[in-house]
Amino acid sequence: MAIVLLATCGLFGVAHAQSTPAASSAPKFITISNNAILSSRLMGLNVQSASGKSMGKIEDVVFEGGQIIGVVLSVGEVLGSGQRYVAVDPSAISIRYAEREDKWQATMNADLEQLKSAPEFRYEGKWKR
Repeated sequence: MAIVLLATCGLFGVAHAQSTPAASSAPKFITISNNAILSSRLMGLNVQSASGKSMGKIEDVVFEGGQIIGVVLSVGEVLGSGQRYVAVDPSAISIRYAEREDKWQATMNADLEQLKSAPEFRYEGKWKR
């Protein structure tokens, strides 16, 4: 999935040295293809089920060891409850650019019951906002 290219967006810094590989001694410059997805286009993107029902919004992208390992969704509004977050594997969400609508779209094969029973992610400790 093109979301893997997000790792090249310069989101890593000295403060994250514990969770990413050591930086190489020389910078590596890349060319970003037209198939890439930029994280700035993902934050706040509505995620829908295959049938078009709202499932939540993309809140965060999770990196570990220089790899994308998850996507945090804000689902409280959808479930009719207070703010609630769940983390899903990146392969659970399909992201594409719809040329006709000139916008990004995200879908996942899930239902509200699965969101209700999903473990909650909390912005606590070092992730506290």
